[in-house]
Amino acid sequence: MATTMSTPAVRPRASLGRVLDDLGASLLDLVHGVPERDLDIGGVVIHDPADQPVLPPGALVLGVGVAAEDVADLLGSLGEQDAAGLVLRAPVPVTDEVRAAADRAGVAVLGLSRGAPWAHLAAMLRSLLAEGDVAVADSESLGGLPSGDLFAVANAVAALLDAPVTIEDRSSRVLAFSGRQDEADPSRVETILGRQVPERYSRILQERGVFRELHRSDRPVYIEPVNEAGDPFSMPRVAVAVRAGEEVLGSIWAAVRGPLSAERTEALCDAAKLVALHLLRVRAGADVQRRLRTDLLSQALEGGPGAREAAERLGLTGQSLMVLGVSVVRPSVEAAPDADPAVDLEGDPVVAHDRQRVGDAFAMHLSALHPRSASALVGDVTYGLVPLPRGVADGEDRAVRIARDFLERVGDRATVVVAIGPVAAEVGALPDARAGVDRTLRVLREGRGERRVARLADVQVEALMTDLRDMVAARGDRPTGSLARLIDYDRVHQSQLVQTLEAWLDAFGDVVAAAATVYVHPNTFRYRLRRVAEVGELDLTDPDARFVAMLQLRVLGADGG
Repeated sequence: MATTMSTPAVRPRASLGRVLDDLGASLLDLVHGVPERDLDIGGVVIHDPADQPVLPPGALVLGVGVAAEDVADLLGSLGEQDAAGLVLRAPVPVTDEVRAAADRAGVAVLGLSRGAPWAHLAAMLRSLLAEGDVAVADSESLGGLPSGDLFAVANAVAALLDAPVTIEDRSSRVLAFSGRQDEADPSRVETILGRQVPERYSRILQERGVFRELHRSDRPVYIEPVNEAGDPFSMPRVAVAVRAGEEVLGSIWAAVRGPLSAERTEALCDAAKLVALHLLRVRAGADVQRRLRTDLLSQALEGGPGAREAAERLGLTGQSLMVLGVSVVRPSVEAAPDADPAVDLEGDPVVAHDRQRVGDAFAMHLSALHPRSASALVGDVTYGLVPLPRGVADGEDRAVRIARDFLERVGDRATVVVAIGPVAAEVGALPDARAGVDRTLRVLREGRGERRVARLADVQVEALMTDLRDMVAARGDRPTGSLARLIDYDRVHQSQLVQTLEAWLDAFGDVVAAAATVYVHPNTFRYRLRRVAEVGELDLTDPDARFVAMLQLRVLGADGG
């Protein structure tokens, strides 16, 4: 078991043939077409008839909810964009028209098994494709298998045990599975389709003490099936924990006919050590990829000599980009029920966790919309860059829709705000777009959750006032002239002249309306307003004087800053 290293390079992406080999029988079925075995898939895209996405060459398109009568036309459109395949929910309506359209387009038609969630298929596909996203050595291998390729590992273990195998994490989520799953019982098929061991079986295993025994031992555990007539858990299982030192990374599960031989038991123990190395490689690769994308995206947003190269490595040159920023205003309610959004959240581990969780969710949300989108957590903000389809002029409006859809998905577990920057027509415009995002986010953060999505144009006044407050704070400015005299008078005489002036200005000179806001009679308010003019030496008929007074009140505050 050796690991060899060479000069870092990008591993080729998975081909359509590889996808069918790894996910076939249980999740996907080739309905029509002959997939090119060496054609790399360029990305996974969810089809949206209301908002046509830009497809990368070799895209695998998930036709969620596509009507039978629209399949032939969709295949024609996909062929024009060099898509590799179209996935439809089984049973797929394969008519002569659909076959002819698929042949003309050169697009394979695949069927997703009934009962399998689209989200789980997308996650599995992206897991396969992610192997080409991390810079690794072409010759890097573990145990003779490509490093981090869990599906290849699962098939190798299945061959050693002569049984279908799943590799699962600590929460019984399926990370990869071997072929021959049709030889197992219905509960295994249900596990594959749901990408998770069904809760009722997890409960049974928990009650039997299987997980406790599995996590305490480094030897395989034999599990008898449920002895109930008609129960789909009808085949025995053999499982072994996958460890890195004392840490349990996951487990290997094989559906077997009976107890393993001594030779195969030892083979499973050795396989657990190999799987541990691959799981650690996947974890390390994810960390490397996250850091790399963060560095590249940060460099592109900052501008400068390296910005264009960074954007090229992200695949984002030659197109207009929608720029979004996501920030956590208040951490998870269950973790910090009394948190105040105005307090300093820096250094709070709960907030750090929520930022990473929300950032990962945002990245997944954007990748479902466009496979070449990029996002990364930079400081306390997750920035997202999404290519804008050519000829489309409503980039900011589209970004607002993306943001609102994301907030609906993420829910209210943590208070999250999303800012939309100006569309960047080219890489050199990204720093200005990012500045617009940052200014908008600051307004949203200070709004105490009342508004959760905004463009810079929506908060232009608030953003400008914030900029002015920063400027006067940096210079140490204090109220001068009329406002200073009114503040001093109120402080000595316990009067409300500043409040009166502010109410009158806010009401555009409507005395009755202004009096109502401070709960006094209009005649009383008129008397106070005369005192404002006298004490402050303020000509209320002069528009410039009114503007200066209002600006000082907004920037410095009625208390003098």
